[in-house]
Amino acid sequence: MSKLAGKVALVSGSGRGIGRAIALKLASEGARVVVNDLDEEPALQVAREIRNAGGQAEICSGSVTTEDFGERFVKTAVDCFGGLDIIVNNAGYTWDNVIQKMSDEQWYAILDVHLTAPFRILRAAQPVIREMSKAEQGRGQRVLRKIVNVSSIAGLGGNAGQVNYSSAKAGIMGMTMALAKEWGRMNVNVNCVAFGFIKTRLTEASADGDATVHIGGRDIKVGVNPDLMVLVERQIPLGRTGTPEDAAGAVYLLCTPESDYISGQTIVCGGGLAM
Repeated sequence: MSKLAGKVALVSGSGRGIGRAIALKLASEGARVVVNDLDEEPALQVAREIRNAGGQAEICSGSVTTEDFGERFVKTAVDCFGGLDIIVNNAGYTWDNVIQKMSDEQWYAILDVHLTAPFRILRAAQPVIREMSKAEQGRGQRVLRKIVNVSSIAGLGGNAGQVNYSSAKAGIMGMTMALAKEWGRMNVNVNCVAFGFIKTRLTEASADGDATVHIGGRDIKVGVNPDLMVLVERQIPLGRTGTPEDAAGAVYLLCTPESDYISGQTIVCGGGLAM
């Protein structure tokens, strides 16, 4: 039997890249998935992929930074699938600059998507999880639920030009440790995965440096200088950057029954790269 059969999973930012790979992986193991993306079409496409493979999926499109998103996200899971078992806080992007050139808008935009949005999603989920756990304990059942927050090696060691991103990714690790203590009584494992260099549209090497994505009404420059990427790959003990599927595998590990006694931890998925 699939390890996540019957489980209900929320995966933010799952229309593309790492989030897509996570949604497909969880669905392949039996989870019913609520897919989210800033834009509706990518979310619909991933939901179609899951359904075409015999799985179940619904969508909840829109920005995770809107004030009511957490409630909408959780409500979609409860209304469509009748419960909630797994939450993966994955959505995010980078908007880089050195501190003296970084605006308040840049600072808050990155903290909002990487730290405030997960906080709101988890706050909205708590009453649902509490009531489900209370009912299960009353029946003598012990059901484990899983929260996996996504961080970065930038949150562990910092990264020049990313004071906003590094701060937010360090913050999500603090949130993970605090909630592991708060939610243990509800049989919830709360863990974090810190990614190293994973190849996505946001990190793909850009020769001309002009690649952008449109987020929140802004054109955000993305991509890593090819020469820098070559240097980075030389420092990775496994000799390569990661794929979205590599990243999804690490998240999946923390959603399985084998992780039932692991909580409050940050696992680095970076091919052995140390910060």
